[in-house]
Amino acid sequence: MTAPAPAGYGVNFVPLRYRGVAVSRVEVPLDEASLRAHLLGRPAYRRTRFIVLRSPAGTAVVRVTRAEPEPLLSPITEVSLLAGPQECADVCDPEADTGIPSQLAAAAVRLAPGARVVVVEGRYAHVNFIVEPRPIRIVVREVVPPEPAKLADQARRIVAVSEDLPPVEIVEELVRLDRLALQRPAEHYLLPCRGSGGEVPGARVSYLDEHPERADWTLLGCTRSLQIHEGFYGDVPPIVDFCPKRQLQGPGPLLTKCCMQEEHVESGDGWVAVPWGASLEHVRDALRRIADREAPAWAPG
Repeated sequence: MTAPAPAGYGVNFVPLRYRGVAVSRVEVPLDEASLRAHLLGRPAYRRTRFIVLRSPAGTAVVRVTRAEPEPLLSPITEVSLLAGPQECADVCDPEADTGIPSQLAAAAVRLAPGARVVVVEGRYAHVNFIVEPRPIRIVVREVVPPEPAKLADQARRIVAVSEDLPPVEIVEELVRLDRLALQRPAEHYLLPCRGSGGEVPGARVSYLDEHPERADWTLLGCTRSLQIHEGFYGDVPPIVDFCPKRQLQGPGPLLTKCCMQEEHVESGDGWVAVPWGASLEHVRDALRRIADREAPAWAPG
């Protein structure tokens, strides 16, 4: 029976740097007593904190402590089993950067669903592992077109290179303009800007940013575009409000955007909103707020 893992190695634990993870092939049994007998007294490199041990019987992961922290090589004095072969999966994904928690977790969930500890050999042939991979599912709600959905794309790009965020999975919840238009059928719609590429099949479309001559139209827009319309034409048209921030409940933590926020990030219970033209820094701030709330104690080890 596998011994309990040392305290502090729970859900989504990832070593801080894969250079702290050594890999060794052994011929001894992969139980804690045998591995302890095999490893105690052996010299280990200064950065080594964990060892992935591979044998014909499978893979195990141990935590090790060295006699002295500073010398380049120092003998191993303590060995604790994190996972034996019954709990440990060993997979390969050449495209995954195993130093990025979200990429590591995505590979683990895809290639070894249900495993408590997953060792991944990834890009650059680097090896790392994750304990109980359960990425935080962040729902990104926004309006399309344009496509790809900008906010979801920005969020994915950030988690794909962030070493300091816990594992995150981005889930799109897209609001399509042409489907929204069906809530208020009209022959002529006014959209906020031509740059979005929005069209409504079977209807005439004008764009507010081009300041067209006033016509009998229905605005597919939000509070800000309504304000601009009133400034241009002095009246308020029929409107289908597409603001993705109108509904802040969701199946998980929600990331969305609002054009009433010009340069700041807002957050509340279960949601964070960035400006409509959010920078990557805005989106990173939003993701960090969600991560701090959803996994307050998480830190790479």
